[in-house]
Amino acid sequence: MNNETMIIIGAGAAGLMSAIVNAKAGKSVTLLEQNSKIGKKILVSGNGKCNIDNKYIQLNRFHSQNPQFVEEVLKGYDFEVIEKFFTSLGMELVEGKEGKMFPMSLQASSVVELLEYEAKRVGVQIVCDCAVTSIDKKGDTFNVETSQGTKTSSQLVLASGSPAAPHLGGSNSGYAFATKMGHSLIPRHPSLVQLCSDEEWVKSCAGVKVAGLAKLYANGEYITEKKGDLLFTNYGISGLAILDLSREVSIRLANFDYCELSLDLMPHISKEKLTNLLQSRVQKESEKPIELWLQGVMHKKLIGIILEQSKSRVEAERELNRKEINKLVHAIKNLKLSISDTKGFKGAEVSTGGIDTAEVNPHTMESKRVPNLYFAGEILDVDGDRGGFNFHFAWVTGLRTALG
Repeated sequence: MNNETMIIIGAGAAGLMSAIVNAKAGKSVTLLEQNSKIGKKILVSGNGKCNIDNKYIQLNRFHSQNPQFVEEVLKGYDFEVIEKFFTSLGMELVEGKEGKMFPMSLQASSVVELLEYEAKRVGVQIVCDCAVTSIDKKGDTFNVETSQGTKTSSQLVLASGSPAAPHLGGSNSGYAFATKMGHSLIPRHPSLVQLCSDEEWVKSCAGVKVAGLAKLYANGEYITEKKGDLLFTNYGISGLAILDLSREVSIRLANFDYCELSLDLMPHISKEKLTNLLQSRVQKESEKPIELWLQGVMHKKLIGIILEQSKSRVEAERELNRKEINKLVHAIKNLKLSISDTKGFKGAEVSTGGIDTAEVNPHTMESKRVPNLYFAGEILDVDGDRGGFNFHFAWVTGLRTALG
């Protein structure tokens, strides 16, 4: 049994994991949480089911200005390591789509409650409603000023997250404490966030959801594309494909680039097949209005903008010819939507950027600048794709803080 004392700031995924493994290592651990309850982000993840991890951990699903750091952190810590940890708590996991792993209960609350039970079982002191106001290090001692008085320790873990989701406690506080102690920051931008548009037509399409493909262009240059749900809203566009694209959009908007999406509303059918399908539906004697004719293949709220962007002047079915159909097909598979902004950190699930990882030991998460200061989770300049990757990074970095 050692005599080390550790304060961990932030009772999210990384903080809870860090608290448990460090207490098991014999340290006296105090876990401080500004919210009235622990694990708020865990509770809302996966629509309340908690997408706890991903079965297929790959380096290209993580983003950082220092990819080598991510590689070192994850080395030897694949999904099986995390699965073994949760199984030891009495939790079984089940696989969903795209390798997403969930608790068998499909309740995020069960994840939080089992983590809380284990933390208390191994002696972690959890203090909620405890906002940290300042941190000072004198000699070998960290003095942590909080709304519940001054707390001291020989080791300190900053697992305070990012500014994403402020309604769940997201803030910049951890960055402020770290920079005061000499650490550098990589610029932060919202990620896994909805996108805004100034174009009026999206308001008339609000509520329409299609399985589509979104291509991102910045200043006219193709950047990337993502497949999945597209959900039109009165402010712009959301859906899984959009969340997956949003990281790139955020970074480019911050550079004042002009961002535009090209939306394929029917990616499951080729241009040729769609052209042939529409051609086969044309009845040459029909006076059916073109808007009604198109309702046979697509949502009626989208028809107005398809006709506008195709520049079609056809009014009735009988006027359709190959040229007009080609115009319609092009618009359906290349619907243009300019993006003016994101919904910001308020709507974001995670943040890009954070503590510069060049200043952190990837094996122990210890600061290279301040002895016995550690970082875990989203506070670092690492963010993952949707699907459990951010949780994986949080669990792993929490585990590694006990190796220091």
